[in-house]
Amino acid sequence: MILQVNPAATNINPQDTFTLLDLLFKGGVIMIPILLLSIIAIYIFIEKLLYISKNSKTDAHFAKRLIDKLAVGKIDEAKEICRRNNALGRVFAHGIEMIGQTIQDVESTIESSANIEIARMEKHTTYLGVIAGIAPMLGFVGTIAGVIKIFYNISLTDNISIGIIAGGLYQKMICSGTGLIVGVVAYACYHFIQMQIDKFTARLQYEELNFVLSLKK
Repeated sequence: MILQVNPAATNINPQDTFTLLDLLFKGGVIMIPILLLSIIAIYIFIEKLLYISKNSKTDAHFAKRLIDKLAVGKIDEAKEICRRNNALGRVFAHGIEMIGQTIQDVESTIESSANIEIARMEKHTTYLGVIAGIAPMLGFVGTIAGVIKIFYNISLTDNISIGIIAGGLYQKMICSGTGLIVGVVAYACYHFIQMQIDKFTARLQYEELNFVLSLKK
């Protein structure tokens, strides 16, 4: 038995092809907030990544150089080292200002300054987490709304054509797919930024320990 395929069935009308942009537009009005959320997520990610990269750069032997200057009483040169080392330098500059006070006061000042710097790095990153949760839900809402509309039209026309159902349904599934993609990207961006902040925090704690120990000698 030979299976015959109708050649006309395999031909694709060029007018039926569409670009990715055309596909996104077929998702409906709900695609507008989803795409806006994707733009916001990308902007926040790039802005925070550049900020953290710039402010977390420090000299390889920052703490050692700082301790050596303080050991010989060169406070001004120690402050100059701090000024050249962005966020880490700003933290220890406040600690240097407290030299002469108790070790507890110095530690408290450094920790307070460190919390401020970390808060600056984390600023707006929570929006990435919010977008990661909202975007998939918006996509799901768009799909459900589209399915309701499809079955409502069927009830009016009394036409249960597979072509009508499938054609409308694939357009509405675009919302769910796009929402999930935006959510996954925002989720990944959020955790990548947090990883960079954690690396800075670990470096900060290490340098703080060396600094405090040097004052106790």
